[in-house]
Amino acid sequence: MRISSSRHIPPFLALAVLLSSPAFADQTGSSEALRLLQKVATAAQKLTYTGVFVYQNGARSETSRITHLIEDGNEFERLEVLDGSPREVVRRNDEVRCFLPESKLLIVERRNARQFFPTLVPGNLAGLTGYYQIREGSSGRVAGVSSRIVLVEPKDVFRFGHQFWIEPHSGLLLKANLIGDGGKVLETFAFTEIKIGGPVTMEMLQPQMEPDGSQGWQVQRVNSNEIRADDGQWLFRHPLPGFRRVSGMKRRLRPDAPESTQVIFSDGLAAISVFLEPLAGREKEDPSTFSVGAVNVYKRQVADHQVIVMGDVPVGALRHFGEGIEPRQ
Repeated sequence: MRISSSRHIPPFLALAVLLSSPAFADQTGSSEALRLLQKVATAAQKLTYTGVFVYQNGARSETSRITHLIEDGNEFERLEVLDGSPREVVRRNDEVRCFLPESKLLIVERRNARQFFPTLVPGNLAGLTGYYQIREGSSGRVAGVSSRIVLVEPKDVFRFGHQFWIEPHSGLLLKANLIGDGGKVLETFAFTEIKIGGPVTMEMLQPQMEPDGSQGWQVQRVNSNEIRADDGQWLFRHPLPGFRRVSGMKRRLRPDAPESTQVIFSDGLAAISVFLEPLAGREKEDPSTFSVGAVNVYKRQVADHQVIVMGDVPVGALRHFGEGIEPRQ
């Protein structure tokens, strides 16, 4: 799970989970694989569960505890990072509060889309088969729970592959691998402990890092305004096949900060976030690329803006997409 908005660089960076190389199933398993993925698409929001999962990326790993409750039509969630810098995320429906005690900072924002572990599969799978080959692999076990494995392989060079371990009765995603060139595992999310069902109480969902006014905490409210596809001031001249614009918003991180634009594109599994920020006196920089875990980042300056393009796609695809972003004349 990524504690951040749409896999971008800000206050919270992502999470993700254990390596494995399951044998590929026959093509006849594709319909069953799609059925399992369809269950995953809705299970994480409809189930009550508690567990501990690990994000692993190369030598870096991070352990988090998640508690999730559905009650009276509302969705509640609490995520606590158990190692490294203390962090906590508490969510009720689309209102998210991120607690950063070392910085004495509470970030409050609303998020409309959620694609964090264990919710990594879109509700609509219709468009995936045009760009991925989807089939069932062998059986496996994660955190002591029997699972079925679904393999999702890209048909082109614009996206990575995926491996999903799914509890077949509930549809809950237990483990997910992101697969790069040559079958290399780029990142992994995996439960090490999981209990599906209750009891989960509201007390278990209360933040443990709640700021006290006497402790010097700052509250930062991120204000976002949704923008329509036809009112954008930017052109995207190098679209990637299968990637559609799914949302756009104007964001202001602080009252005194300039307003920036965020536009998100997705093929249903992979996501690309574009941040268009006023330069505001920053020095001239050459275009550059770098990685944050399994997320690649491309930066360039155009007109009077900094363009930052991030996504869990190959760096060549990201650079091609980013070089086609221009202001509308």
